Amino acid sequence: MAGGALAVAASAALVAVTLPDQAGAGESDRSTAAGSSRQDAVAPDGRVQAAPDEGSEGVGSDPLTDAETERAQKIALDSNGLRSSARDVEGDRGPQRLSTNLAENEPGATGDDAERRAEIVYYDYKKDAVVAKTVNLKTGKVESTNTAQNVQPPPSEEELTEAAQLLIADDHGKGLRDDYKKATGKKLDGPGDLDLSGFVFRKETLAGVPSDLQDCGKHRCIQVVAKVKNGPWIDTRAFIVDLSDRHVGRLR
Repeated sequence: MAGGALAVAASAALVAVTLPDQAGAGESDRSTAAGSSRQDAVAPDGRVQAAPDEGSEGVGSDPLTDAETERAQKIALDSNGLRSSARDVEGDRGPQRLSTNLAENEPGATGDDAERRAEIVYYDYKKDAVVAKTVNLKTGKVESTNTAQNVQPPPSEEELTEAAQLLIADDHGKGLRDDYKKATGKKLDGPGDLDLSGFVFRKETLAGVPSDLQDCGKHRCIQVVAKVKNGPWIDTRAFIVDLSDRHVGRLR
């Protein structure tokens, strides 16, 4: 099942984390949105009735609950020393979480084989590797771990924020800073001033990739798309942020 997660991640590498009108709805939030599946109801008299409290455990193919998500992530991090050995996008201890989702059971699975499982996908910046773990939510055990390099799932919100921060601070970010000031009359202080989306950059999609971006694919490289909040888009497509070595390159 973990291998399936890596295959899906690889095929989704060119998918934007957020669309222009959906800033902030990154890949890492899918599980949170799914886990928090409560929805208020409107009564016939027009009054809003709060949804019942979410249980700690889901049933069948229900989305992961918040409690299941939190528990699964803790179990995954505590297995095989991942919490202490891996590093996140800022270089801090622990891997960068990309997604947490309900794992699909094999077709025809019954009994114990049909138990609810969570699939957590991380990026380890220390090894430049994607780590996918499948946690059995009933037994509380990690059933499988799959590690792969040269696989680049879509970026998380935390990665987009860090990539934007590096671009803003870099010499290549001068145009972004200038355009923001022209649009708002204010200094661009950081990623929080922008609506962000972005893609994983794959060097094989372009000819003539600069030498300082040749490691993209092995390294975690992000193409940031920036928009002034309640304002215009700023063209940053020419700049690629290599999060693995914290370097900003230019395509043209």
